[in-house]
Amino acid sequence: MKVAEAVGRALTASGIDHVFGVVGSGNFHLTNAMVAAGARFVAARHEGGAATMADAYVRTSGAPAALSVHQGPGLTNALTGITEAAKSRTPLLVLAAEATQPRSNFRIDQAVAAHAVGAVTARVTTAHDAVEQALAALRRARHERRTVVLNLPLEVQALDVPDGVSLSGEPMPAPRPVEPSQAAVADLVRTLEASRRPVFVAGRGARTPAARDALAALAERHGALLATSAVARGLFRGNPWSLDVSGGFAAPLVAELMQGADLVVGWGCALNMWTMRHGRLIGAGAKVVQVDDDPEALGAHREIGLGVTGDVERTARLALEAGGAGREGYRTPDVAAALAARVRWRDVPYEDESTRERIDPRTLSIGLDDILPAERIVGVDSGNFMGYPSAYLSVPDHNGFCFTQAFQSIGLGLATTIGAALAQPDRLPVAALGDGGALMSAVELDTVRRLGLPMVVVVYNDEAYGAEVHHFGPDGFPLDTVTFPETDIAAVARGYGFEAVTVRTAADLKAVQDWVEGPRSAPLLVDAKVTRDHGSWWLEEAFRGH
Repeated sequence: MKVAEAVGRALTASGIDHVFGVVGSGNFHLTNAMVAAGARFVAARHEGGAATMADAYVRTSGAPAALSVHQGPGLTNALTGITEAAKSRTPLLVLAAEATQPRSNFRIDQAVAAHAVGAVTARVTTAHDAVEQALAALRRARHERRTVVLNLPLEVQALDVPDGVSLSGEPMPAPRPVEPSQAAVADLVRTLEASRRPVFVAGRGARTPAARDALAALAERHGALLATSAVARGLFRGNPWSLDVSGGFAAPLVAELMQGADLVVGWGCALNMWTMRHGRLIGAGAKVVQVDDDPEALGAHREIGLGVTGDVERTARLALEAGGAGREGYRTPDVAAALAARVRWRDVPYEDESTRERIDPRTLSIGLDDILPAERIVGVDSGNFMGYPSAYLSVPDHNGFCFTQAFQSIGLGLATTIGAALAQPDRLPVAALGDGGALMSAVELDTVRRLGLPMVVVVYNDEAYGAEVHHFGPDGFPLDTVTFPETDIAAVARGYGFEAVTVRTAADLKAVQDWVEGPRSAPLLVDAKVTRDHGSWWLEEAFRGH
């Protein structure tokens, strides 16, 4: 058996059941071996899309997946998606064919390229060790939560595996949770007991039902309010003490309550500049605590009063077992009434700026939220528009929102939603894009149609790179480089086999309602011509990080 086939079969037996990519000569045999062993191959139209699909699939399913790319340009085409995955600590295995001959047009230093974007690398070096080297790369991806680029030299792939070498793989157990120290848990409990207005902020490390339940129980005992970072949005859906999202997307009431806290506890959450609005959501004199199973994450973004190295669920359970009487804390009748009335952006009054030619993005988002089924999964691209779907489109739980924004690249939203849709096939996938990101990734509309996904793609179309328009425009800079003529994106979508509708007014949303109530035999694209007189409320926050 050739190395390419042996590696593919072993990785599939070890739990990889989805492989995303674009197949060329260098990854042809490896990919086909994985398919023959039972993995599903998802063919994208561009490696950049494939990388983001794989990233989103892993985030949403919790299962391992692989990205398969051709040597050289296959890897470089995928680098933006790989960067996003690496920055997000997505446990993704990238299978990269590698040309090692100096005269090959495909030859680049792939290890250096991968390291440059934050991934770690491994290489298959001999026929004798190939399977074990590949399995070691998969173990590292899973146990260290890293994006690992496994380079597979073409000449090694073509070798025969020697007789007697084990070719088997088996499902890998999940990493064992990090146990916090008793002293750290005791310090945490004392800090909670001394607080009068605590707020918990759950992040990526808390995105499991078990962690959610443990945090909800601990918050109830100590009277804490519950918030999430953007990547964990929906985790506390239905809890009357939920603040929804902390940070730039937070409604005014949420910011007010966050600033009034005397204790902020980040649970598997970086507490970075986005989640804490550059620290302005932390009130004067408030104590900051961080719980994370990675000791290097503690205090990485801001000064903390206490750091606990430990798994989120395990730490919360141990804090519960420490006992203590329940108390009101921040859960007063006044706060309860305010949350019931004003925690959602759609409950905040606004002046509708819609015209006969353009719809206010708030009006658009509220209308879509009312029309689209509640069991949905929302993927959001980057850009001036992104706060509207992120804040106004409700999601059923933490698996209903996929947010690939660690690298702040536009053009990832459509592929994000494809990967998330494959992980949650019983939900309606909703991709929210700006016109720039939509046209940048339009090639993957073919993938949506080819996979038969009943997706709704919503394009917030202002015919511009709106973030730059609203950042530079007020200072009088010329904007010709970031504005574009009107494009009929609905017509583009129809060319890919979509149903499509152009929305200029709220009345035009009737076509979306008809699609929802119909057979949904083709995906739907909504080309929404949105108002563009001013930037979104979170835009100033975004540019503070530049």
